Amino acid sequence: MAETPGTATPTEIAWLEAQEAALVLPRFTYEDAWALGTILVELARERRAPVAIDVRRGAQQLFHCALPGSSADNDAWIDRKRRVVERYGVSSFLVGARFRAKGTTFELSSRLDPDRYAAHGGSFPLAVAGAGVVGSVTVSGLPQAEDHALVVLGLERLLSAYRSSGGAAG
Repeated sequence: MAETPGTATPTEIAWLEAQEAALVLPRFTYEDAWALGTILVELARERRAPVAIDVRRGAQQLFHCALPGSSADNDAWIDRKRRVVERYGVSSFLVGARFRAKGTTFELSSRLDPDRYAAHGGSFPLAVAGAGVVGSVTVSGLPQAEDHALVVLGLERLLSAYRSSGGAAG
């Protein structure tokens, strides 16, 4: 599904960039990946969202869950959106918005294979303070803005858990 050119504003882009600046983790361990994945599963179940969830550190998949109503297509979307985060170091939603703000689309202007890359919302960089981007978290199964919002809420809850437990995620 191609995006409509010119549908992202500078305000929307600034908002997405501010989300990424605010959602920097103090660390990212195997236990943190489990905690984040579990938070996302709980949020998705509350919403009866037919999603697949993927959490990675580097190339290693640390968490994956497919909920009722999701399909193998969601896993393919996860891979395509995740590759955008790995290449650009920012959320797949932000990458798509930046292209749309220029009056074009990712598919038309990135020169990347759309069968391997998708700048649709739902994949978010896992950035660690002092280290930068160390992985990604991706949700697929909802409209792209909702996939993105679910990931953001999951990261906010993980950060809140860190704060309330003195740094422990679980």
